[in-house]
Amino acid sequence: MRIRSIYKPVCKYIQSLPLKRKQKIPDIMQSNFQTKLLVIFIFTLFCGKATAQSNHVLWYNQPAEFFEESLVLGNGRIGATVFGGANADKIYLNDATLWSGEPVNANMNPEAYKNLPAIREALKNENYKLADELNKKLQGKNSESYAPLGTLEINNSEKGKAVNYYRELDISNAVSKVSYEMNGIKFTREYFVSAPDHIMIIKLTSSEKGALNFDINTRSLLKSNVEIRNNIIKMSGVAPIHENAGYTDLPKYKEVKERGTRFTTLVQIKKTDGIITSSRETLSLREGTEAVIFVSIATSFNGFDMNPASEGLDDVTIALERLNNAYAKPFAELKENHIADYQKFYNRVSLDLGKTTAPNLPTDERLLRYADGKEDKNLEVLYFQYGRYLLISSSRTMGVPANLQGIWNPYLNPPWSSNYTMNINLEENYWLAENTNLSEMHLPLLSFIKNLSVTGKVTAKTFYGVEKGWASAHNSDIWAMTNPVGQFGKEDPSWACWPLSGAWLSTHIWEHYIFTQDKDYLKKEGYPIMKGAAEFFLGWMITDKNGNLITSPSTSPENKYIAPDGFIGATMYGGTADLAMIRECFDKTIKASKVLNTDSDFRAKLEAAISKMYPYQIGKKGNLQEWYFDWNDEDPKHRHQSHLFGLFPGDNITPLKTPDLANAARKTLEIKGDETTGWSKGWRINLWARLWDGNHAYKMYRELLRYVDPDGKKTDKPRRGGGTYPNLFDAHPPFQIDGNFGGAAAVAEMLLQSNENEIRLLPALPDAWESGSVNGICARGGFEIAMEWSNKTLNKVTVFSKKGGKTVVIYGDKKQEINLKKGEKTEVKF
Repeated sequence: MRIRSIYKPVCKYIQSLPLKRKQKIPDIMQSNFQTKLLVIFIFTLFCGKATAQSNHVLWYNQPAEFFEESLVLGNGRIGATVFGGANADKIYLNDATLWSGEPVNANMNPEAYKNLPAIREALKNENYKLADELNKKLQGKNSESYAPLGTLEINNSEKGKAVNYYRELDISNAVSKVSYEMNGIKFTREYFVSAPDHIMIIKLTSSEKGALNFDINTRSLLKSNVEIRNNIIKMSGVAPIHENAGYTDLPKYKEVKERGTRFTTLVQIKKTDGIITSSRETLSLREGTEAVIFVSIATSFNGFDMNPASEGLDDVTIALERLNNAYAKPFAELKENHIADYQKFYNRVSLDLGKTTAPNLPTDERLLRYADGKEDKNLEVLYFQYGRYLLISSSRTMGVPANLQGIWNPYLNPPWSSNYTMNINLEENYWLAENTNLSEMHLPLLSFIKNLSVTGKVTAKTFYGVEKGWASAHNSDIWAMTNPVGQFGKEDPSWACWPLSGAWLSTHIWEHYIFTQDKDYLKKEGYPIMKGAAEFFLGWMITDKNGNLITSPSTSPENKYIAPDGFIGATMYGGTADLAMIRECFDKTIKASKVLNTDSDFRAKLEAAISKMYPYQIGKKGNLQEWYFDWNDEDPKHRHQSHLFGLFPGDNITPLKTPDLANAARKTLEIKGDETTGWSKGWRINLWARLWDGNHAYKMYRELLRYVDPDGKKTDKPRRGGGTYPNLFDAHPPFQIDGNFGGAAAVAEMLLQSNENEIRLLPALPDAWESGSVNGICARGGFEIAMEWSNKTLNKVTVFSKKGGKTVVIYGDKKQEINLKKGEKTEVKF
């Protein structure tokens, strides 16, 4: 009786398994009783080894209904959002270069700077209300918008109920799969987007010969035409000229052919058998057994300063060439090329956080279980590696970095235009680029900064009256717009009026150098851009009544103060965030000039300016002041913590070098609390890591992985707020990709911190990660680290030098100085 009581639930459990796993188990329903006993015994052993959750696979028992449940693929330019429906599949398509608009007229408000004296006079007179209003005169146009390219639909002729449904994304090879059974026939789909072959591939199979019957359609929210010639779907269209121009009222596509970015999408089927047919807008396969769908995408974008209509690339020819080249190759070769290309980046880093007892559940259920406080170390690893996956998949197009949604946007009017928000979000996207060994993925941002430095020269002069250097503000787009936004005086200065992004972005140039030791890049490209940013701030700062250098006007991104008279405003002078970013900009530019042994006179000017800058202030609550005066915030728990920039991502505040300021930063975080938006949680985890508080960092990491319901899902008790959607996308909410990147970067920051002179091992290791190993994470100075630890004690560390050099390796209170040649590896013993 006891055997029979075990046998029945085992059979039931086997039947409920995903098809992929069930096929590995023999059919015990038809076996004799002795065989059943043997299978139950073997299966018990099998289950014991298979209960641990995967650290590289997202999987589900049902298709996606909402965007936040879909699985995303990308090759750094083409983005695909796969829903995986059985009867009907839907795939959103994007191209990183498809934006509204055209090259920006940087000289849009040529006399804006003439309002500066009046703003500064109002501030000098402590008339903050007037200053806030006058500051609006330093505003220009809003950014353009990242556009949705279209939707690919695959509709099956076979109708019925799908059973044994299984959907996955394997981030170790960047391939997504769907399998299910319908009317006794097994169907599979396999999806990937190849960088080497510039193509999206979808392979469909059926277990029964001739059972594959489907129709393909394409459509776009943009103005577009769809036609089929030679059994190839061609969808061509154009992006709007302006984000807020009443786009639905634009003339037809052909009548605006000299304005806007064109796009072409080509879709073709390669069959092994069956018949391909087509109608006016539908491409079909009938009675097939196996088929491969090729999706080729191109746009006319030809650079930030080139008119995409009159000077654009030939998108039709490019799309066709890519289609023909890929079509000529066997599926196996395309897949092999794709995986080899992807894994040369992904496989650089491995992470193990120790044993886990978490059961093997679909990812959405896994998140829900984790939100209840349960252990799942492999989910923590998965989230880290998923961040790396997303960066590889979204950031491989020079001059076009990952935007607010990476490259995955289905909306005609996406949240915040899915633009480049440069008061935190764009920069946070790249915090993991260098330390998680994805330096090549940093290059799109670095080349974009170079574009900003061109348009920013005009912005510096016309908006801020500074003749030397370049400036950029809060928002930008693919056209490298640098002006302060606000629709020429219509928006709140708290977010629209902020000219500091050039300082923040310039530090990314130094980060790239200090991690890679690429002196040639620093000399030829990086340093001139850094110098230009520093030149602007030398010209922008003024002295206060005590002779300190300050910024005026100044805002602290998106936050507001309460003045002594009760006025709630944004505009004042000498904001801590401004000065923190300028300090970092000057400090890194000084270091770069020393590396290159150049510009000693300019270096001296920067050093003198740093010594005169208004210093950090500690407020009456023990917090690091955000404002020039010790004023309260309108929202004490505000999501932005820009005045803590010197702690992270900067390094002017550290527990060792500036303990009082570090304690004040800690107090600021305690006042703000831990509940905040997704991207803000990502930032705060890094801040706590820099304070060497691993347990608090881990607490917030867990909260970042808190399950959030899809935006459109209606439930009796909706789970909202900052956290993680079922597909592991970060929830601001809505979806913003920066939290994914910030959270992944924080894991590396908890395990390793460094500067140009030292490497600190396990500085913020939480109790929950008492044992583990990591291989391939990077340290400043051009080093790569492998570590193993157990019982919260370091057991082994190996340091590999990419370029050769010295560093000091620190673990706790122990130090070891090493000096390695290029390509040399050594084990450091403590």
